[in-house]
Amino acid sequence: MPAILAAIALFPSASVFAQDATPDESSTTAPASASANGPAPASAPAAAPAAAPAAAQAASGQTLAPVVVTASRTAQSVTEALPHTTVVTQEDIVNSQAPDLRSLLRNQAGVEFSTNGGMGTNTSLFMRGANSNQVLIMIDGVRISGVSNGNAQIANILPDQIDHIEVVRGNVSALYGSDAVGGVVQIFTKSGAGQAPAANAQVEYGSNNTRQGTVGYGGQIGATSFNVTGSMYKTDGFSAINAAQWNADNPKSAARGIGPNPGNNPYENKSISGQIKHQFTQDWDAGVATYYSNSQLSYDNAYGKPTDDYRMDSKLYTLSAFVNGKVLPDWTTHFKVAQSEDRSEGTINGLFDSLFSTRTRQFNWQNEYALTPDHTLMFGTDWLQQELASSSYNAPSRNVFSVYGGYEGRIGKHQIQLNGRNDHYSDFGDQGSFYAGYGYYLTSAVKLLASVSNAFRAPTFNELYYPYYGQPNLQPERAKSAEVGVQVETASAGLLRVTAFETRYNDLIVSALQPNGLYLAQNVNKAKVQGIEASWRASLWGTDVGASVTFQNPLDETNNTQLLRRARRHASFDVGRNFGNWRFGGEWLVSSARLDSGSRTLGGYGIVNLNARYNIDKQWFVAARVENLFDKNYQLAYPYNTQGRAGFITLGWRQK
Repeated sequence: MPAILAAIALFPSASVFAQDATPDESSTTAPASASANGPAPASAPAAAPAAAPAAAQAASGQTLAPVVVTASRTAQSVTEALPHTTVVTQEDIVNSQAPDLRSLLRNQAGVEFSTNGGMGTNTSLFMRGANSNQVLIMIDGVRISGVSNGNAQIANILPDQIDHIEVVRGNVSALYGSDAVGGVVQIFTKSGAGQAPAANAQVEYGSNNTRQGTVGYGGQIGATSFNVTGSMYKTDGFSAINAAQWNADNPKSAARGIGPNPGNNPYENKSISGQIKHQFTQDWDAGVATYYSNSQLSYDNAYGKPTDDYRMDSKLYTLSAFVNGKVLPDWTTHFKVAQSEDRSEGTINGLFDSLFSTRTRQFNWQNEYALTPDHTLMFGTDWLQQELASSSYNAPSRNVFSVYGGYEGRIGKHQIQLNGRNDHYSDFGDQGSFYAGYGYYLTSAVKLLASVSNAFRAPTFNELYYPYYGQPNLQPERAKSAEVGVQVETASAGLLRVTAFETRYNDLIVSALQPNGLYLAQNVNKAKVQGIEASWRASLWGTDVGASVTFQNPLDETNNTQLLRRARRHASFDVGRNFGNWRFGGEWLVSSARLDSGSRTLGGYGIVNLNARYNIDKQWFVAARVENLFDKNYQLAYPYNTQGRAGFITLGWRQK
């Protein structure tokens, strides 16, 4: 930790910092002891540790903390979660007017992005310095990452379908298995639970000839809740690659007519989501949930001709059916069967170029048994099958059978979470993981936290089978982590959490040069990330405020250099306030410099985004937002452009 403290001491002033250079869904508003919404248990476990703090909050008049399920696979107040967990609520989504998932999550502590251009382009999410394929992404408890490269189509998941998002930081493979190294992002689609049936619609127009429209209908009638939402998004975009920069850096290639197409790169997305759940008795419910996205993207390639037209047609869907109920008064059980597909088909100048299509099937059976009101056992099994159809190579299907167990308990001021899991892979055998977390309440408002854990990432099919690169005998990447923290929650100051962490990575898979000149995938690299992160949300004198800050040292120990595209310091601050029928808000995002490929340095940046909303009456509203107010020129990856100053206006309607 001395290195962390030294980094904090050297952190420059804000002016310098901003220089150029799970399984189941629960409600985010109900108390932890209330019935969960969407594909969730009919009622929270009788021994849910969050019930007592939630009741205390209600008695004191505080706003009830959101309920989360991702941090422990059971329903609990976000303030009870031992892993550092935050929630992007439906209110946050509406107020932000964010156009995509990256915009929703870029102000989260520990979270960074790199993008290859504008909307819809390849986007990588880094959490606590972990690679993008070391962060587990789920929609309604269903894995969506492609097995070819381990990444998810996060650029094609737009906010119109999202009810809320839970972000859990740190190693939680003991809960979810592979990929949950840097953390987990679980997206919950709209369910309609607890709402009167109503329709809604909105249209948007803005810079880059951007057009967007959404229609939806949902609510609850008796014991049945439902929702269906459809949307379309189209934009002319801007040129993904900075052609002038690339040609200046590569004059010989430019002279031979090799380089990116300087024209704009349009993007189109059509998506729909739906849910229906029926509660048959007080203890049993069942339902189905689905999500579908189809997008067409024009993208740039620096190694083609300036006249080439590269296109990518992508599809992503999830479909799941679930049953939740009580076998006995103290025994709650959950069944889920699901399938997802991640498909991308590329063309060059209208001719077929590539196909990668992952189909994932999964079955989950989870149980919670309440030993006493303060002690709960959790146990279950997961089954996963992944298949790849590719134009580049053939690969066998992967089957994973997993068993897991856990304990959550409260003993006076002490809080404990213990989890263990074993995953048996058909291609490399067994992999075990654990999590041990501890919390101690100094007072009712202040809690100390500590945890140790390990995690792993299974090799992707590209790393195992891609011709002249893949190696079938690869082993999983492994990580060990330890963290300590403090959480402070009061009615006047809101919720603050500060966490110091260290994660060590071994057997990282990289392209290693061989004597014969080939680059082969091998388990040879090591890395270490030390850091301190903080998140804060509060309502002060009628103003909603939030902030996050991350100091980290993401180090590649093989060559003692900074991990690519990860900053040592990044932070955000957002504010919003209602004035009668008006609401005004904004955010400030800052980051220090990052290292990119070829020993290039991407300069630090600071950008400001503004938004406003006016409620015309109880049903109609008009909203507007400005992105990158000061037209900051910055890059998240070389040589790709980012959005300059842009404005958008929205007209919306909600049936009352």
